[in-house]
Amino acid sequence: MVCQLYEYHYINEEKTWTEAQQYCREKHTDLATVSNMADMKRLLSNSAGNMNEAWIGLYDQTDGVRTWYWSLPGVEFNETNWKEGEPNDYTNENCGFIGEKLKWGDISCKSINYFICYDERKTSEKFYMTEEKKTWLEAQSYCREKHTDLISGMKQLQDGEVGKLRNTKGNENYIYLGLFRDTWKWSDGSSFSFRHWNLQFEDEKSNSGQCAMTVFDDGGRWKNVDCKEEKPFFCYDDKVILIKENKTWEDALYYCRDHYHDLVTITSLDEQRWIQEKAKNASTDYVWMGLRYTCTLDFWFWVSDEVVRYKNWASGEPVDDCDMSGAMETRGEHRWSKINDLKEFNFLCSKS
Repeated sequence: MVCQLYEYHYINEEKTWTEAQQYCREKHTDLATVSNMADMKRLLSNSAGNMNEAWIGLYDQTDGVRTWYWSLPGVEFNETNWKEGEPNDYTNENCGFIGEKLKWGDISCKSINYFICYDERKTSEKFYMTEEKKTWLEAQSYCREKHTDLISGMKQLQDGEVGKLRNTKGNENYIYLGLFRDTWKWSDGSSFSFRHWNLQFEDEKSNSGQCAMTVFDDGGRWKNVDCKEEKPFFCYDDKVILIKENKTWEDALYYCRDHYHDLVTITSLDEQRWIQEKAKNASTDYVWMGLRYTCTLDFWFWVSDEVVRYKNWASGEPVDDCDMSGAMETRGEHRWSKINDLKEFNFLCSKS
C-alpha cells in the first residue's frame, strides 16, 4: 500500500452505491478510485476472506457524453492522428484502430482484430504484434497479462518499430491500439483512464447498470450493475492535499509542516500520476513540491529525506543553481522544473 498517498478501506456493510458514496465522503475521502493494476492488487488484498463483490467509485454519466482515453494509465489524450472522416461512430464505435499510414479510426469494441502490445520492461523491441485476433477487451487483458498494456499515446505510436509491425499485416485494415471512449467517471472527479472491465462488459444481459463493482473471484474485474443493489464497498483516504494559496517555497514548507505533515514527495511513476491529478486543479502554472537543491553539497533532495530516485524533469532541467526548488507543471506533461524559491505558487502537502 502506498501509505503516504492514499489508503483503501473495505467497508463490510451492504449499501446502495449512493449510500456508499455518502458514507465514504463523511468518514473518509470518497468511494475508491482505482488508477492502475497495483491499486487493484491492493483492493484484492484488503478483501481477503470477505464477500465476493464490492462497490468502487466509478459510475456512468447520465448525459451520455463520451470521452476518449488511452488504456495505459497516465498517458494523456491530448494529440490525435485521425484518418480523414474519422472518428465516424458508424455503429456505436468506442475503440480505436491503427490503419494505413498509421492513421486512426474508430471501430466496434466487439470486432475481432489483431493488436499491438507495449512492454515498458524492455529496453528494445518494446512492441509486440500478436498472431491471434481478439476483441478490444480481450486484447487489453492479454497485453496486461503478458506485457504492460495495449500501445498507447502519440510518443509510442511514432516509434519506427510500430510502423514495421503494422506493415507485417499487409492489407489488414484494422489493428487495435489502446484507444477507447466511454461515459464513465470517478466519484471524486479525477480523470484516471484505468478500466478493468470483465470480458462480458459489452453483454447487456450481464452488465446493464450505471455503477461499477469489483468481483474478487474474477481477478477483481469490474461489472456494472443497478446502483440500487446493496453491496459492501471500498472507501479511500487521500493523503495528499492541494493548497490553493500562493506562497514561496519556504512558506509552503512551513505551512505543510504546521497544518499537515510535509511538502509532498514523489518516489515512483505511480505516485507521480496520482499527484499530477491533484495538480490539475491548481490556479497557478506550477505547484511546489518538497524538492530542494543544496549548494553546499551540490545535489537535489526531498525534504522528507527520501533519495531522488524517480525523476520527471523537463527537457534541459535541472541546471543546478542556488536558491532553487522543484515545482511541477499543472498542465501538459506535468514535468518538473527548478524555479527560484521566492516565486509564489499553489503547493501540495502530504498528510502523513
